Amino acid sequence: MPSINGSEVTKVIIACDAGMGSSVMVASNLRSKLSAKGVEVVHTPVNEIPEDAKLVLCHQGLAARAQSTAPNAVVVPFTIFIGDPAFTRVEDAIIQGQTLES
Repeated sequence: MPSINGSEVTKVIIACDAGMGSSVMVASNLRSKLSAKGVEVVHTPVNEIPEDAKLVLCHQGLAARAQSTAPNAVVVPFTIFIGDPAFTRVEDAIIQGQTLES
């Protein structure tokens, strides 16, 4: 099971599929919260997650595809696009140097 310490995160990938714009909103919100930590937040289709991805957030329905596309990345699934506890968990791990696991 992949894991990463939040203090090592320099880029977060927000992976999507439907193209409805909800994940773009997630990326924008997370970008504003993590910019002070120097963390880049990138939005990409789930089938195009870069090979160097270390941390991927995606809707729970895409988690298996994200993990198969980026097998070495920590994949953190969420269920709702605003206020999901997964976002807080990722933010806290990055800010406080906590471990994240798939």
